[in-house]
Amino acid sequence: MTTALHTSSLTSLPLLARGKVRDNYAVGTDRILMVASDRISAFDVIMGEPIPGKGELLTHMALFWFGRLGHLCPNHLTGELPESVVTSAEVAQVVGRSMLVKRLKPLPVEAVVRGYLAGSGWKEYQATQAVCGVPLPPGLTNAARLPAPIYTPAAKAAVGEHDENITFEQTAAMIGPDLAARIRDISIALYQEAAAIALAKGLIIADTKFEFGLDAQGQLVLMDEVLTPDSSRYWPVEGYEAALAAGQNPPSYDKQFLRDWLEQARVNGKPWDKTPPAPRLPQDVIEKTAAKYREALERLTG
Repeated sequence: MTTALHTSSLTSLPLLARGKVRDNYAVGTDRILMVASDRISAFDVIMGEPIPGKGELLTHMALFWFGRLGHLCPNHLTGELPESVVTSAEVAQVVGRSMLVKRLKPLPVEAVVRGYLAGSGWKEYQATQAVCGVPLPPGLTNAARLPAPIYTPAAKAAVGEHDENITFEQTAAMIGPDLAARIRDISIALYQEAAAIALAKGLIIADTKFEFGLDAQGQLVLMDEVLTPDSSRYWPVEGYEAALAAGQNPPSYDKQFLRDWLEQARVNGKPWDKTPPAPRLPQDVIEKTAAKYREALERLTG
């Protein structure tokens, strides 16, 4: 594993944007170099300490899924080596943690698919017997598998803002009914195929989100990351039934360990108010968070 990278600093390419995890650089006018840093965020705040190896693990997992799901939808990979577009001095910042991708027109929709009742969906179901306007049968419990996966889109927010849950009808008004229906149908198909592949490896994908763009010919293309622990809720099969019976959240391969620690963290003697700066992460929290990401990738890819 290479040295942890909190923030990349490539000078040979123009910086387009820094997200919570990825630094995006322009390669000409038609490609983007996406560098997955080792930054981690929780409650929309980026932590000061990186999680060593996280960017490489996220990249390997995304590439695994792009490879397995390419028959369902074209993706944004160019097939070129990312290190081919930077100077030799910058290769260490790029190798193993980057994707060289086509520049697309991004669509302003987060395509969320839920196969299980969890998180905000469980809270909403308790109040309304529905999730994001999709009615569900009565009597479901926390972490219950849904009768069929449901599509619950969100509108992409500006950096630092929360995405907003919207109805399918609202997405149709934003991008047109035909494109909205294609995104919905492809997203559900992607989720169903990925969930079956993961289940065979002892992993449950409770929910996930996809992002899409249009290429110069108007073709719908799967983009950004896909089915990583940052964009999906992974549960191990073992322990799921016991958690379900107890009405508890199953243990997960995502940032939940970090969130749980932050919930009890104190800053200047007071509970952290979830605004920057974040509390300093102790070494054991960093190591256990890194181990969660690593275990998810190892179980999935063998």
